Amino acid sequence: MKHKKSQESRTTTTKLVLPNEGNQLGNLFGGQLMAWMDEIAAISAHRHSNRVVVTASVNNISFNYPIKVGDIVTLEAQVSRAFSTSMEIYIDVNVEHPSSGKKIKCNEAIYTFVAIDQIGTPIEVPGLIPETDLEKKRFASALRRRELSLILGGKMKPSEATELKSIFE
Repeated sequence: MKHKKSQESRTTTTKLVLPNEGNQLGNLFGGQLMAWMDEIAAISAHRHSNRVVVTASVNNISFNYPIKVGDIVTLEAQVSRAFSTSMEIYIDVNVEHPSSGKKIKCNEAIYTFVAIDQIGTPIEVPGLIPETDLEKKRFASALRRRELSLILGGKMKPSEATELKSIFE
């Protein structure tokens, strides 16, 4: 199967935070942001695999900075690594304050998606070619994150983790 460049899966969307998407403090509901991240990650995974994809896990979400009602939010997603049937998608979230135009990275997340066929069986996805330094860094660290997730989920023995072996010995 042909490999694809990480850049080919890049997906960007911009949202205006409306009053009905905020909580009593005037901040964007975390669940709303998670839904936006899930949607953009699915599109990115689909662009890489050209298959129907499903969310397998939400590996990490960091809420580092509150997003206020009225802020402009830009989400960027890109496949950081492809395994046999799964893909790790890294999402960066930036907020732009409408009055100042100042942009701040406020959140990031890592989702895992699996490509499936018509009956829901996992199906092979293309490999990934990272090109930039950031893509290469995320590509390399994705294997460590995957192994740790499999160990914590009881699907891999620590002794089988090639990238994490030194941690568990």
